[in-house]
Amino acid sequence: MAEILDGLKVSKEIKQEIKAEVEKIVAGKRRAPHLVAILVGNNGASKAYVNAKVKDCEEVGFQSSLIKFPSTVSESELLEKIEELNKDKSVDGFIVQLPLPDQVDQEKIINAIDPRKDVDGFHPTNFGKMALEMDTFLPATPFGILTLLERYNIETKGKDCVIIGRSKIVGRPMSILMGRKDFPGNSTVTLTHSYTKDIEEYTKKADIVITALGDPHFLKGDMIKDGAVIVDVGITRVDDDSPKGYYLAGDVDFDSCAAKASWITPVPGGVGPMTRAMLMKNTIIAYKTSVYND
Repeated sequence: MAEILDGLKVSKEIKQEIKAEVEKIVAGKRRAPHLVAILVGNNGASKAYVNAKVKDCEEVGFQSSLIKFPSTVSESELLEKIEELNKDKSVDGFIVQLPLPDQVDQEKIINAIDPRKDVDGFHPTNFGKMALEMDTFLPATPFGILTLLERYNIETKGKDCVIIGRSKIVGRPMSILMGRKDFPGNSTVTLTHSYTKDIEEYTKKADIVITALGDPHFLKGDMIKDGAVIVDVGITRVDDDSPKGYYLAGDVDFDSCAAKASWITPVPGGVGPMTRAMLMKNTIIAYKTSVYND
């Protein structure tokens, strides 16, 4: 039976470490790090996620600001606000919560963010630095997965790692990071996706499987080998007859995979809390390296 890669536990440890660092900063008569979130529209999941980020800021002692726009906001209005935040010396990092409405070019918005304040790690400059193994902001979810593997001392060197999903937010950066010359890393990586034939032929041979599909219970126990490490990034609301009317499901069929795996992340309580914690981590890195921070 698999042991649990407890993202909730590790994320709390990381936030406590950041909180202690912020207390020292403030005790030295310096301002606390400042994170800003831009929220467009009334998407329930986006609102919940941003509100959780604001709560995380309070926990670690950051300043936080939430800027809300209606779903009818124009692209030019958003770009104007981003330019304002880029120039604001009191802001160390900011995020624009995705997805954005159809009238806004998402790529243009991401590209407009100053890479030094891009704590989501989505800007092409930061993505390129990551690919070249230079110091930079890592996307929060991949950063969280790496940190979870590191804190549990999961061996990755020389291991076969299969990643399911090739999104720019998780799958593609994970494929780069798991192959880098570092720990965690030095794995032999296979990136699979919707056009990969017979995915189970790859997952059955994998020492590590990282899945980011958004397809509930996709990965079954008969698709992995004994002793595999399973990291489940997916989280989907599935309707049921409970009082809430739904439950949260990962990409992994937990019971069947846990019976064979050596380590596994739960959903919820695995990768999700780590993503939020690493956004805090990126923000304090931005604070400490900012050209504005005197």
